[in-house]
Amino acid sequence: MAELRYNPLLDDWTMVAASRQKRPDMPTDYCPFCPGSGKVPDDYDVYLYHNDFPVLRADPPEPDDVAGGPYKVRESKGKCEVVLYSPDHHATLPDLTPEHILKLIDLWRNTYQALATDEHEYVMIFENRGREVGVTMPHPHGQIYAYPFIPLKVRAEIENAKKHFEETGRNLFLDIMEEEKRFTQRVVYENDHFVAFIPFFTDYPFGTFVLPKRQVLDLPELTREEEQSLAVLLKELVGGMDEIYSRLFPYMMVMHPAPHKLKEEAKNYYWFHIEFYPPLRGEKSIKYNASSETGGWAAANPTKVEDNAAIFREAIERYRRRDK
Repeated sequence: MAELRYNPLLDDWTMVAASRQKRPDMPTDYCPFCPGSGKVPDDYDVYLYHNDFPVLRADPPEPDDVAGGPYKVRESKGKCEVVLYSPDHHATLPDLTPEHILKLIDLWRNTYQALATDEHEYVMIFENRGREVGVTMPHPHGQIYAYPFIPLKVRAEIENAKKHFEETGRNLFLDIMEEEKRFTQRVVYENDHFVAFIPFFTDYPFGTFVLPKRQVLDLPELTREEEQSLAVLLKELVGGMDEIYSRLFPYMMVMHPAPHKLKEEAKNYYWFHIEFYPPLRGEKSIKYNASSETGGWAAANPTKVEDNAAIFREAIERYRRRDK
C-alpha cells in the first residue's frame, strides 16, 4: 500500500508507504552500496541508485478506497532516488576531496534537472547522516525526492518571503544574510561565493543555513566557480561539525530551491539555500522535539546561538589544520 493522504487541518499531504517497514538494517558483513555487491558498479566515483523502498514512484498503485468527508487520497506519484557519495563505505563528505564532491554536485544538478518536470511539483535534494536521525544504511549517501506537491515548510517560506517583498520591496533572504554578516557573531563560514551561519532564529543548537552570495533559485543556476566553492564549503563545514565533539556528527541536510514551476515569480523574493538540522545538543545528548514542539510547532532552542557559532568556527579551523 502506497498513497498520499490529505490533511485538511494543515492543507498538506502525508506520504503513506507501508512497504518501507520492510527496509532492512545494514548487515554487519554486507553492503549493497559497496562495489562487489552486485547491486552497484564495481567501479564508480558517485552513483545514482534507484530506491528499493520508494515512498513515491512513477507507477504508483491505486490508493485504497478509504477516503470520505474532508479526507482525500491520491496516487503517490513521484520519484525517490538515492545518491551514493563514494565507493568507500566510511568516506563521508569531510573525507572526500573537493574534486570528488564536485562530481557529487554534478550528479545532484543533473538529476535535479531530469526530475524538475511538469509531472512533479517540487524536487528536494537531502542527506540524513547518522543513526540519530534514522539512518539504516551507513554507506555515505543522500537522496533526491520529486514530489507531486510542494512540501508545507517550503510553502511557508515562499509565502513569508513573498509577503516580505510585497511589504518592503526587498528579498527576505538577502535581508537575513546581510543582517547575519553585519552582526558577524553567528557567521561560521564564508568564502568568495557562499556564507554559512547559525541563524538568529534556529531551533537546533548547531542548525546552519548556507546561502550563495548571488541570488540563484536552484542548484543548476550556480556557475562552475560557485560549484567549486560549494564543494569546499561542504567538506569544511561538515568537517568542522565532526570536530565539535570529536565524533561523526549526525545531521539532516536539505536543499531548498524555488519550485521549478514558480521560478519566474519567485525571482522577486526567493533564494536557493541549504539548511542543516543537527540534533546533538551535547556529545551524547539529543535535542528531541517533545510535546510543545511537536504538538504546537513551538520551536525551542536549549542553547545560545552566538556561543554555539563561536564553538563551530573554532571547530572548522581545527578541521582545516588537521586536513592540511
